[in-house]
Amino acid sequence: MSYQEFRPRSFQTLPPVIKNLLIINIIMFAATWVLKNRMNIDLNEILGLHYITASDFKPFQFVTYLFMHGDLSHLFFNMFAVWMFGSTLENVWGAKRFLIYYLVTGFGAALIQYLVFFIETGPIIDAITAVQNNLTPESFEELVNNAEFQNKFNYEIVGKYEVFASEYNSLLHTSPEKAMSLASQFLIDFKQAYLNAHVVIGASGSLFGLLLAFGMMFPNTLLYVYFLVPIKAKWFVMIYGAIELISGLRSNPEDNVAHFAHLGGMLFGFILIMIWKRNRTFFY
Repeated sequence: MSYQEFRPRSFQTLPPVIKNLLIINIIMFAATWVLKNRMNIDLNEILGLHYITASDFKPFQFVTYLFMHGDLSHLFFNMFAVWMFGSTLENVWGAKRFLIYYLVTGFGAALIQYLVFFIETGPIIDAITAVQNNLTPESFEELVNNAEFQNKFNYEIVGKYEVFASEYNSLLHTSPEKAMSLASQFLIDFKQAYLNAHVVIGASGSLFGLLLAFGMMFPNTLLYVYFLVPIKAKWFVMIYGAIELISGLRSNPEDNVAHFAHLGGMLFGFILIMIWKRNRTFFY
C-alpha cells in the first residue's frame, strides 16, 4: 500500500473526522472535570473500559474509553499526535475508511489489554475462587496473609481490610459462623473492587494504530524526534513498538500505562491494512 494508490483530491489541514475527534475529546475532558469537581461524578469510571467480569463493565465502554483522558497532558499529547499522523491518513484514505480504522484499532487495543489483564489477574482470581469454594479459617487466613494477595490492595481496600480484620478477629473465637460469613463477603467485595479498579482510558491504542499506518504508507518520511532529531517513519515505528513491548514485559501491572493496548492498536492496524491491501475496494 502506498500513497500513490490513494491520491487525495485535496489536502485539508483539519479534515472532518479529525476535527470531530478533537472536539469530542475536548468536550469529554471538560465534562469530566466539571462533573468531578461540581457533582463528584467520575466519568472516567463510568465511560472508561472496565474488565468484562467487573461489575462496572458496560459494552458501550469499548467505544467511550477512547474519548476519556486522565489529565490535560494526556489529552494534549494524544490529540496532537492523532492530528499529526491522522490528518494525512484521512486525506489519503477518506473519512469513512479513516474512521473505521480508528475505531477498529481502538477496539483491538481493548481486546489485547483484556488478554493481558486476564493473564495477570488469573492466578489471584483463581486463588480467591478456590478459597470461596472451600472456606475455612485456615484457607482464608492463608490467602489474606499471602504477599501476592496483599500486593493487590489499593488504598481504599487497605482501609476496608483493617476494619474487616478487627471485626473478623473478634468474631472468630466467639461466633465462627459469623466470622466465616464476614470473610465470604469480604472476598466477594475484594474481588469486585479489584476488578473494577482496572480502568483503561485514552486514545493511545488508536494513536499507535495511526502511527503504524503512517509508517507503512510513508516509510521514508522524516519525523523529527523532539523537533530536532530526524528519523525515517519506518524506523520510528519499529523502535517505538519495541520500546512498548519491552516496557510491557518489564512494567509493574499497576503502573497505569497500558503498553499492550498500544501494541494491540498496532497489531489490529497491521491486520486491517493487509486486508485492505488484498481487497482495495473494501470499505469504499
